[in-house]
Amino acid sequence: MEKEQLLQEYQQVFSEVGKSVYFSPGRINLIGEYTDFNGGHVFPCAISLGTYGVFSPRSDNKVRLSSANMADSPVVEFDINESEPETAKENTWANYFKGMIVQLRQNGYSFDHGFNLLVHGNLPYGAGLSSSASIELLMGDILKEEYGLDVEQLTLVKLGQKVENDYIGLNSGIMDQFAVGMGKKDNAILLDANTLEYHYYPLELGDYIVVIMNTNKKHALADSKYNERRAQNEEAVRRLQAKLDIKYLGELTTDQIDQYSYLINDDILIRRARHVVIENQRTLQARDALLKGDLELLGRLINASHVSLEYDYEVSGVELDTLAETAWKQPGVLGARMIGGGFGGSGIAIVKKDQVENFKKNVGQAYVDKIGYEADFYDTEIADGPKKL
Repeated sequence: MEKEQLLQEYQQVFSEVGKSVYFSPGRINLIGEYTDFNGGHVFPCAISLGTYGVFSPRSDNKVRLSSANMADSPVVEFDINESEPETAKENTWANYFKGMIVQLRQNGYSFDHGFNLLVHGNLPYGAGLSSSASIELLMGDILKEEYGLDVEQLTLVKLGQKVENDYIGLNSGIMDQFAVGMGKKDNAILLDANTLEYHYYPLELGDYIVVIMNTNKKHALADSKYNERRAQNEEAVRRLQAKLDIKYLGELTTDQIDQYSYLINDDILIRRARHVVIENQRTLQARDALLKGDLELLGRLINASHVSLEYDYEVSGVELDTLAETAWKQPGVLGARMIGGGFGGSGIAIVKKDQVENFKKNVGQAYVDKIGYEADFYDTEIADGPKKL
């Protein structure tokens, strides 16, 4: 998106010249789904689709927010020292911004004036590419830069997660904010969600690229089964603690979940726990495959992740299954799976560059035939974290 276009949009809304332009990426996750709040490993990367913000300071304490993606929505206005969430249905998007201001204030940072902010995202809404984390880290980095806050990037990442947990009501892990806030161009991040230890690994795919497949079925995570799955995992841990000194499922090996599943003794809880434990091991195997340049193994692990999410964790749905299962049959595809919370949203496929157009055509047609409306496809570049343009 052109900087000049963004500045024009700002001027149309606020009748003044915008001061600074920022960008915050979205994210995909190669593998490691529903493992982050279970103390396991994830393997995400930031992408070149994301959220732009045009900022100017004000002389009073007002914050005025406008979204170019919501043309019908009025400019949302509140005091920078206000803490109550926005309750009007058309304004609740502002809570991601307000939540970051509140979290920083609660951590000892102060703001002596307000600001105007125009936001414009090119992440497809509801696609499971972490538009909420993109917004939170956009706001965090703008506040850090414009108000001269002495705050570490990792702190902003943690505060973004707290916005989701405490302000939005989604009991999510830290992966989305971490991937967005700590993104590095052309690298994936192996993150231990328990210790927050992380390493960058070059995403060297040779003749292949990552293609995002958007079901165009919106998913609202806070309204989905996300919190239910978390509760099921916590109950499985509680039962395993009768014999095992563990805090998270991510601490277990595949042998342990096999040998101690009798403690869980419930069909659904066993399947939920099994997905988390084996997915965590798959993620470490995917890192090893990438290091060895074994892209075929990486692809098989990605496929296995989808199968586990479909059958053991039951979070995919006919739209995501259609995309993944059709992708598996296409020439030049190493692997494909759903990403994110599921029940709609997006998947990814690793596709040979010279087959990408055929892939989009074939998978797109099969999807229309089965689902009745179109999927969208995006070629991705792996990007840096938030930055001032």
